[in-house]
Amino acid sequence: MEEGLSALGTRYRDAFAAATNEQALRLEHARVLGKKGELTAVLALMRHVPGDQKATVGSRVNSFKEEVEAAFEARLKAIARATREAELRGLPYDLSLPGRLELGRGHFHPIAQVRDELLAIFRDLGFVAEAGPEIELEENNFTKLAFPPDHPATDMQDSFWLGPGLLLRTHTTTVQPREFLLRKPPLAVVMAGSVYRRDDDVTHSPMFHQIDGFLVDEKVSFAELQGVITAFIERLYGPGLPVRFRPSYFPFVEPGAEVDCGCVFCRQADGTYAGCRVCKHTGWLEVLGCGMIHPDVFRQCGLDPERYSGFAFGMGLDRLAMLRYGIPNIRLLFESDPRFLSQF
Repeated sequence: MEEGLSALGTRYRDAFAAATNEQALRLEHARVLGKKGELTAVLALMRHVPGDQKATVGSRVNSFKEEVEAAFEARLKAIARATREAELRGLPYDLSLPGRLELGRGHFHPIAQVRDELLAIFRDLGFVAEAGPEIELEENNFTKLAFPPDHPATDMQDSFWLGPGLLLRTHTTTVQPREFLLRKPPLAVVMAGSVYRRDDDVTHSPMFHQIDGFLVDEKVSFAELQGVITAFIERLYGPGLPVRFRPSYFPFVEPGAEVDCGCVFCRQADGTYAGCRVCKHTGWLEVLGCGMIHPDVFRQCGLDPERYSGFAFGMGLDRLAMLRYGIPNIRLLFESDPRFLSQF
């Protein structure tokens, strides 16, 4: 009996030391202490032990079990530690693994697809794409764009203020005064990016995306604005689509207008419109806002309104993406659900 326990002690230590992973270690543990393990076979010899020695041998068996368990736990921790160190020191991925092409190739987000398409159209029309910071000065976001001090957009409920005179931009039009300070007209600039407002429902998000543009030179007229916008819509939705301008108000333009185009979803072959949910059965889709740049904007930015004139326009990329792809809820664009994004 004593010889059997001594032999087991030598074998299990070597076997535990040779185990390189948890599965192999647990197999060796079961080989020693399992129901059909080596210790069970040794215990079968207890019937040959004299009665006065059984207590001593039993104590030796218990001590042996404790030694095996302690060695098992120590080796298990050592394997886990070695595995973790190998993960930290090794490459973040296995270069020898085959590519998982079944997941499909990556692609641009639908908002990015619409943004790039619109920027390409305006570049073809002669505009230059520029960018500006998302954390903006109050004077660029409001003051230089002729917003009156008591305008509702300057209220805390509409803007994310970061400190005195500093906020998350509420529109990409903030690039306009920056460009006026950097360069003198003639200018034809378009800009796209994220903007932020305190608004959240099925058609609005606290963060959304806009594209704005402006053209400034001597003797620019509203007719040129109409020509650029009409050309833009025809390139976006196809030629022959009717376009209309409705009077509207924006603080930084005068006069201002909303632009509608014929509904691209319910347009019939004969040029009529059947009416649908998207256009609310009117046959018209609201596309963008625009107008002639207010003289106060020129004055705030150091330009002579008697010499220069120009127009500006802006639209929501999220709305255009929803119209283009028939997306019913704006939140779908920001939830990063692969089941939704894989459709584009």
